[in-house]
Amino acid sequence: MYKIYINSTPLFITNSKYVKKLFPSTKDALIARYSGKPKSLLNYIDSLEKPNKFSFVVLHSADPKACFREFKAVYKIIEAAGGLVFRKPKKNEVLFIHRQGFYDLPKGKIDKGEQTKAAAVREVKEETGIKKLKLGKKIMKTYHTYRDRKNRRILKKTHWYRMTTKEKDFVPQLEEDIDLVFWMKPDEFLSVGRKVYGNILDVLNEGTGNK
Repeated sequence: MYKIYINSTPLFITNSKYVKKLFPSTKDALIARYSGKPKSLLNYIDSLEKPNKFSFVVLHSADPKACFREFKAVYKIIEAAGGLVFRKPKKNEVLFIHRQGFYDLPKGKIDKGEQTKAAAVREVKEETGIKKLKLGKKIMKTYHTYRDRKNRRILKKTHWYRMTTKEKDFVPQLEEDIDLVFWMKPDEFLSVGRKVYGNILDVLNEGTGNK
């Protein structure tokens, strides 16, 4: 199954065999069988890029891999990497940043020829000022879309890794519009209404076991 955030609404692409079990029908959701015609995907994409009433959208198919491949063809693909950083010895504290009005986790684009793990560590260091990180296991991949300055459709695929550090001091990367870096327990972070992207919540829940 694939989960892509379009304008904050999750679009799921999944196998028709499991759709009824995974997605009970609700009034505020759209569940539809993929027609097999790539042009039809634009109707769903256009709808989700505008304000809509759906809490989520599901496209199901006998071949979800093919559906996702055709979905990706609509976009320019950008790969990124980032980290869910835990503080030692207090491993229940996670490193958060604040950027352009949203709470976030440190991440950034992978340079040409750069390994995914190396990019994740580099981006965390650059965005937070932390010097020493211990890289852990991969948590997951996330997908979200946006329009660039040329109005092109972009699909960003981000690889997320678990990391740890003993450092507690930060230097926010101001040139990347990061104005705050801080430690906080995940439960405390989630207990207050904050502006957070859906894919960031997915990483936080998956990486801390709060699913």
